[in-house]
Amino acid sequence: MSRVRTLIAFALIQAMLPLSAFGQEDAGDGGPSFKEGDIITFDNIDAIRRYLPAEFWANRDFFFYEGMQLEIGPFQRDYSPSDVYKAATDKYKGQAKIGPDGSLQNYIAGQPFVMEDIDCTGDPQAGEKIMWNFDYAWDGDGGSASFWYSYWDRGEELPLYYEGTSKRVTLSHRVEPQFLDSQGGDIFRGEKRKAAFGIEVTGPFDARGINLMTYRYKTSDNARADAKNDDTWVYLPTLRRVRRISTAQRTDAVSGTDFTMDDLFSFAGIVPQYEWECLGEMELLAPSNSTVKAYPYGKDHNFGPYGLSYADDTWELRKALLVRFTPKNSDHPYHHKDIYLDKETLTAMYSFAYDRKEELWKIIWHNKRFSEDEGPAETVWYAGWENVDQPRDQRVVSDTIVNVQTGTGNRIEFWDNHGSPLKSKGKIRRYIDVGRLTKGR
Repeated sequence: MSRVRTLIAFALIQAMLPLSAFGQEDAGDGGPSFKEGDIITFDNIDAIRRYLPAEFWANRDFFFYEGMQLEIGPFQRDYSPSDVYKAATDKYKGQAKIGPDGSLQNYIAGQPFVMEDIDCTGDPQAGEKIMWNFDYAWDGDGGSASFWYSYWDRGEELPLYYEGTSKRVTLSHRVEPQFLDSQGGDIFRGEKRKAAFGIEVTGPFDARGINLMTYRYKTSDNARADAKNDDTWVYLPTLRRVRRISTAQRTDAVSGTDFTMDDLFSFAGIVPQYEWECLGEMELLAPSNSTVKAYPYGKDHNFGPYGLSYADDTWELRKALLVRFTPKNSDHPYHHKDIYLDKETLTAMYSFAYDRKEELWKIIWHNKRFSEDEGPAETVWYAGWENVDQPRDQRVVSDTIVNVQTGTGNRIEFWDNHGSPLKSKGKIRRYIDVGRLTKGR
């Protein structure tokens, strides 16, 4: 698949302000000048400048626009996870360790490392600990969603798109007692996989029927010499067969987009394949609990003139951590990526990828939704299950990426994303079976 792009660089400021300037120059003035319920318009966006990453502000023309209505939500709202995840965290507290090559050792379930005990600047392993907490953050069963994937070029929505469904099943290190007490957190006895992730494309017509399945293995937590890389298979209707995809392709652009597979949720890669550093803590303003839902509920959400903005939604002030990865593989397309994480939920807020010349290349950011705020007409959006009456899950429901060097970008919408499991082990086994990709075709 190919498409012609005119590579005209945007005349946007790329200079990165020093970290000390980010959100701190007025730290002694008693806090932010905005409050819950305030509406931020294009005319008063300076009020939120110091609570945004410097790279984001420097490229604000993509995100802020005339007519925007950004509502300030609660400050530091409680998004703590489900009680069953907290119980597993307490049960195994202090057991997990960072091993050679940034690996994770002695981990069973729950949050591997107590966030309050991590010294961001004083502990040389702080970056790895935070990212293992990110990797094993609470997300229910995994994820299930309908998605719409759109392409944008300097404000024009291109006719190329994808839509379909996806599901991720967490197969090991589960926190529910029905798995943890009897099988050490595994759904299936003797499980070697960490998770399985599937995609089925339903549109456009010429892509309908594409099916993908990825396995991530438990050994991916090990040092690289002892790790098994992901296995991915894709069924292509035009070939009527299943192809195996090289692991190296996870860092290649997906079907002509600006995304790579490992850019999903800001980071979907394997932790020990990168060096990690914690660069600091701060307060950030970001979309945290959408009140204006889009696909599959509807397509009238205003994403701004470039199609890449969440400025017509609710943003909240959150405590954040800034971590940086540097790839250990010399052929990786990124020199480094800076990721801002919500300190409580460990969900990504913003990330900034730099090319091999160390120039800002991509901005990735996200909108989110909280499981306990479903409306009366959506009581089945995120249902509880055995031993999980309240999921208490803050979920990413949209990824947006901007290539600041070309002015292109992509938006993935999946506002119905939830973590409720399939009804039985039999249904799980059938869903994650690679043979399912071709059945009935």
